[in-house]
Parts: sequence; C-alpha cells; structure tokens
Amino acid sequence: MSSKKYAIGVDYGTESGRAVLVDLSDGAEIADHVTPYPYGVIDEALPESGVRLGREWALQHPNDYLDVLKRSVPAVVQASGVDPTDVIGLGIDFTACTMLPVDASGEPLCFKPELKADPHSWVKLWKHHAAQDEANKINAIAAQRGEAFLPRYGGKISSEWMIAKAWQILDEAPDIYDRADRFMEAADWVVNQMTGSFARNSCTAGYKAIWHKKEGYPSKEFFKALDPRLESIAETKLRGDVVPLGTKAGELTESMAAAMGLPAGIAVAVGNVDAHAAVPGVGVVAPGKLVMAMGTSICHMLLGTEEREVEGMCGVVEDGIIPGYLGYEAGQSAVGDIFAWFVDSSVPAYAYEAAKAEGENIHAYLERKASAYKPGETGLVALDWWNGNRSVLVDTELSGLFLGMTLSTKPEEMYRALLEATAFGTRKIVEAFHSNGVPVDELYACGGLPQKNRLLMQIYADVTNREIKIADSKQTPALGAAMFGAVAAGAANGGYDNIVDAAKRMARVREETFQPIPENVAVYEKLYQEYNALHDYFGRGANDVMKRLKAIRNAALH
Repeated sequence: MSSKKYAIGVDYGTESGRAVLVDLSDGAEIADHVTPYPYGVIDEALPESGVRLGREWALQHPNDYLDVLKRSVPAVVQASGVDPTDVIGLGIDFTACTMLPVDASGEPLCFKPELKADPHSWVKLWKHHAAQDEANKINAIAAQRGEAFLPRYGGKISSEWMIAKAWQILDEAPDIYDRADRFMEAADWVVNQMTGSFARNSCTAGYKAIWHKKEGYPSKEFFKALDPRLESIAETKLRGDVVPLGTKAGELTESMAAAMGLPAGIAVAVGNVDAHAAVPGVGVVAPGKLVMAMGTSICHMLLGTEEREVEGMCGVVEDGIIPGYLGYEAGQSAVGDIFAWFVDSSVPAYAYEAAKAEGENIHAYLERKASAYKPGETGLVALDWWNGNRSVLVDTELSGLFLGMTLSTKPEEMYRALLEATAFGTRKIVEAFHSNGVPVDELYACGGLPQKNRLLMQIYADVTNREIKIADSKQTPALGAAMFGAVAAGAANGGYDNIVDAAKRMARVREETFQPIPENVAVYEKLYQEYNALHDYFGRGANDVMKRLKAIRNAALH
C-alpha cells in the first residue's frame, strides 16, 4: 500500500457531471472525467410518455446522476493508476435547489410506472421557474406577517427554492404530494444512494429551504397561512437531521462500491452546493474575502462572524459555507450569458471573418480589440440586467440597457461596455456587504471566465479597487467537494479533521494576481456613478419602463 491518500470530488452541473481525483497531500488534480447526462435538461416533453411541459419547466432524470458515479468515478481511478484502496473519501457538490419527491425507501416517484407520466414526479432542476406564482404568495404572506426569516434572504424567497417547488406540486398534483414520503435535494439523494443513510446538508437546507440553525424551518402557523395542507410540511416532507458540511454522511455500500470501482466503506461527506464548495477550493476559510464563482452567472460568497441584514442578498446561513462562520451569498443572474448573447446575436459578420483570419475565436478577438481602449474611451455605459437582477434589487422583470451609442460605435466597444457593466454589478454587491458591516477586503475568482478573459479580471480589479486572486484549479467546486470528502474521512485515516486544515494543504491560487491600476480606478469611479444613477432610476421605481415594455410585449403575444 502506498502512503499517499486520495479523495474524489464529484461536481454535478446542469448538463453533465465531473469527477476529479485529488492528492490529499497537496491538492494536485491527478485525473478528471466528464459524463454528459444522457437525458440532459428536460424542458419540453417527458421521456417515454412524451407528456408536454409548460413554460418555465426544467426537469432531470435521477438516473443521469447515478451514471456519473458509474462512469466518471471508475474512469478517474483507472486514468490515475492509483490503487483504489488509497482513495479514502468522496464528496459531491450539486446545482441547487434541485429537488425530487421520493418514497419511504428513497426511490424517486418518477421511477414508478404509474407515476412517470406526471411531470411533478420528476426532479425539478434549479432553473425550474414554473413555481413563480407560489413564490409570489410566499413573499406576500411572509411580508404581511413580518416573518423574521425574510430579511435573511434579501426580502424575497425565490421560485427556484424548495418551498415554492413543493407547494407547486401540492397545487397542481396533490396525489404526488401525498405519495411523497419526503422532498429531497438531489445532492442529499445521491449521497443517500451511495451510503444508504439519510441526512440533509446545512448548505442547501439553509440557502434553499428557509432552514435556520437556531430556529429551524418557519413555523407551522406560517405554513398554514400559505395553505392549510402545508401546515406540517417541515415535520413530514422536510424531516431529517440537518448537519454541517464536512460531516460524514456514511460509508460507500457494497453495491455502489462495486458499480463505482472503489472499495466499500469509503467515507462519504454530506452534499454541498456547487458554488459554495468552491470557497475552500480557493483557500478561503476566513472572513473578509469575497469568492466569485464566475461563469454564465456569478455567485458571490463571503464569510462573516455576525448575522447582518444586507439588501438583496440571496441568504445568510450559519455553517452554510464553512462550519463556524455565517456564510453570505449574493449573485448576478447573467454574466457570461450576456457576452454569449452579444456574440450570438449582435456581432457583425466582418468581425467573425477578421477573427477567423487571425486564427482566434470571436471572444478572444473581441477581448483583444477591446483591450486597446482606455476606460471611458468608448463613451458607453450599460446595465447588466439581460436576465433580470438577482442582487441587490431581486427583480427578474428588469432588462438590459445600452447608453451612449453613436453611428461610429464598434462591436468591440459594446463588448467592453458589457464587461464593465457586469463589473459594476459586482461592485454594487461588494458595497452592499461592506457598508452593512460585512467587510470585503479582497476578491477571489474561480470558474471558466477568470481562466479565459484577462481583460475582464483587470476591469473587475479597477472597478472594485481591490486585488483579485485567481483559482489555480479549473475544477474548483470538485476540488472543494474532494476536500470535504477528506474531512469526512478524518485525519486518523489519512484525511483531515476540519476544512481549514484541508484548505491549507490542498487549495491553490495562481501566483499572478490582478491589481487595480490607479488611473483606471479614477475613471471607473466616474462611470460607476453614472451606472448607479441608471441603476436606481430604472431599478427602484422612478421609471418602470422596462416592466411596461414587457407588459406590452406579453399583451401582443396573446
């Protein structure tokens, strides 16, 4: 037997799952493997039955998650050449809130022949937004009753979260609601499938199911005020111990070990949320450091020592990110998605041809051209609300805005203005935390965007006037999940006793950081004031033109 020990982190995304095998001595990623989900995102019709889905639906097939374990885990063990007996822990992270109804044995209701033609028996993916009516009622009734939990979530509970999704099932398929023994987060379900034991992780329970470490779930009276049939939901459908991240959920069963090519008895950590697992993955285990998980959107995560109310935050949860701290979360609902929209919908053919002639992809071409401009030189400013505003306004009805275009405006100038707009959106979030007593001293970035777009990261440093450190790992959430797997195993078995110790040895950031450039900071200060004026004018009710335009559009569609 070798003295080296390893853990596996499995990162469950929207379209695929990825396993990474990690050396516990230094966090080196030895092997990784991706399994695309065979069924993918189910948003038009159910498999087999062909039952059509309504607008804003997004479902998944639970077998897709097991496929990742059966394909990607053996693949990384084989590719690494590591002796499977030296793998001591496994952790997973997951999109959230991704939930499913199960029976008393933990079997998904969509596996039952008599229920599989009912869309409500399936996994509701995080981006299932068809429970918006229920979310609106939750927010109205919680505000009217003065519920103490509401400010912890920036004043609004999302249609993406557990209670709205569960209530939609009750409203539209009461028989499925009754047949469900519990509603589970997919993260907790996968861990249950691996170990046979059941626990809810504090991250998803806290951020997505309105659970509080000291107060538990909202009161029976609140649930009864929503709908008398929901009165006992916390004790029935949401029952189960809620435990901190890094807790050992159980050990790999004989049958799953055989399917995954690992020995039975390996420690399995409770599940985690994908973005939140990235925080220890970049080595952040103390307050004052904001972690940006940057991709199609941005999730902003920060640790604090006291519970504060911050406008528009997505949540504050004790033990929600790192045990022993309050974990704060905020977010921007479109970032990389905006750049992709611009490239797909608004870039002229000549730019594509020029990029091709230079042997560059279109994003790299636009980044290079946009880098030639000084801050302020484009004369443009934009509002980054192409997919609404998550923080701080919490308003999905808002839309994007470009200001300052002329007949000489070029696509690379517009591209730069969009990069800047997303940076202004992040600064708004940073200032909301900082001014409400949750300090933000430095920024960390992980995900696809920081690895690819240097101009973007320099703009973020200049706009926020803070140094930015970049994750060295390309798979930061999976690395974080593997760290929690090592904590579940414990130091006595070659792992770690807490996430702080694991992060000290296993987390890595790049040596090169992005430092603010003083003359750029001065210009961006002026541009940010303009962004701010537009942000408040269009976002805080002075002019609701964005919503009126949507109403006119919706009327025209009917």
